[in-house]
Amino acid sequence: MSRQNRKIDTRAIGLDVSLAFARWLTGREHLHYGLWTGLEVTAANLLAAQEAYSDRLLALLPARSGLRILDIGGGAGETARRLIAAGHEVEIVVPSPFLAGRCAENAPQAVVHLTRFEDFRTDARFDVCLFSESFQYVPLGQALDGARALLEPGGCIVIGDCFRAEGFREDPLHATVGGGHPVAAFRAAVAERGLTVAQDADITAEVAPSVDLEQAFFNVIGHAVTRTDAELAAKRPFAGRALRGLVRLMLGRRRQARLGRRLMEKTRNAETFCAANRYLLMRLEP
Repeated sequence: MSRQNRKIDTRAIGLDVSLAFARWLTGREHLHYGLWTGLEVTAANLLAAQEAYSDRLLALLPARSGLRILDIGGGAGETARRLIAAGHEVEIVVPSPFLAGRCAENAPQAVVHLTRFEDFRTDARFDVCLFSESFQYVPLGQALDGARALLEPGGCIVIGDCFRAEGFREDPLHATVGGGHPVAAFRAAVAERGLTVAQDADITAEVAPSVDLEQAFFNVIGHAVTRTDAELAAKRPFAGRALRGLVRLMLGRRRQARLGRRLMEKTRNAETFCAANRYLLMRLEP
């Protein structure tokens, strides 16, 4: 087995675990933020918040049935399933074999292309190119130019994603929540290409509580780890030392410190998210 093949695919593991947890908690495999307007920020309301987000995003689509839609970075296929149920024809571009499999399961009527959007080639043209929290993973120019080239006359680009705020500063100690292209660079790129901003909504504050809910979940895990470690130290000290040594061996000092902050602290929260990011819903037209 080659060295490359022996490398542990932590991203695939993370996706698998995240989807399994989401499916257990909500009965769906959504991977996106929730819209928390009027909802208490609890795990019990996560599905309602995510569905509210989907409602808001899909309201940007042209108000007619039978649209031909390219879902770029289609997650686990939940959005495609909803679009198909509304009478639209959907093709999905997704670079992960694991997610491609989930798309095929959740939206069997969709055509799934296992590739990066940058490498996607087709003679087909679409009424809508949709980026739902996938725009940030494609180089800015390639995302706009590639989507525009795939549009039918009268088509549009719909984006729901996180962008770096103009005042963003990288935190050298704590991982900064959020991400995406710098919002100023994005708006400049849109203007340079002569794209019309037909709709533009900043929903940063409305999605930010998703970060609080996620952090609360990690803090629960942190409490369990701390409680277990204390019990082992008191009653099975040898086992406790062996387990801590194994963790240090597997993760290394830097990753261990980062994981400790993730589990024990609350620096990743709605306030820091709003300070570093702008979450935009946009409809662009040539």
